[in-house]
Amino acid sequence: MLTRRSFARVLAIAPAIAGCVLRAETPSATSLRGKLRAGDKPVLGLPDGRRAELSGDAETKQVLNDSRLDGIDFEVLGQWESAARFTINPMHLRAMFVHKDGKRLFVTYWCDVCSIRTYTPGLCLCCRKETDLDLRASID
Repeated sequence: MLTRRSFARVLAIAPAIAGCVLRAETPSATSLRGKLRAGDKPVLGLPDGRRAELSGDAETKQVLNDSRLDGIDFEVLGQWESAARFTINPMHLRAMFVHKDGKRLFVTYWCDVCSIRTYTPGLCLCCRKETDLDLRASID
C-alpha cells in the first residue's frame, strides 16, 4: 500500500534515479570533422589525411547516403570502433552537422508542400514529394 509518506520518499529519490538512467543511456561522444564522401560506403576525409569509414543506425545511414551532402564539411559525434571505423551516435541524439559559412548546422529535410520536417531524406510522408535538404541552426 502506498502512503503519503512512502510516496514522498519516492518523489525525493526520483530525480537521482532519473539522472542515473539518463547518464547510463547517453553514450560518450567523440567529435570528428572532415569532408564527407556520401554513398553506400560513406567515408569522412579528415584534415590530417586519414579516412574514417562511417557507420550508424538505419536512419543515420540514409543521411550518409544522400548525394546532396557529398563533399560537404561534415561533423559527426560517436565512437571509434577501430583505427579506421567510426560509429555515429543514434539518430535521436542528433549527432550529424554541416559546417557552412562559419555556422554549425543540423541536417534536416523539409517538404515545402506539407510543411513537414524529417531527419532522413526521402519522400514526404503526406504528399510523396522528395524532401529538400534543409540545414538549420536549430531544430526547435
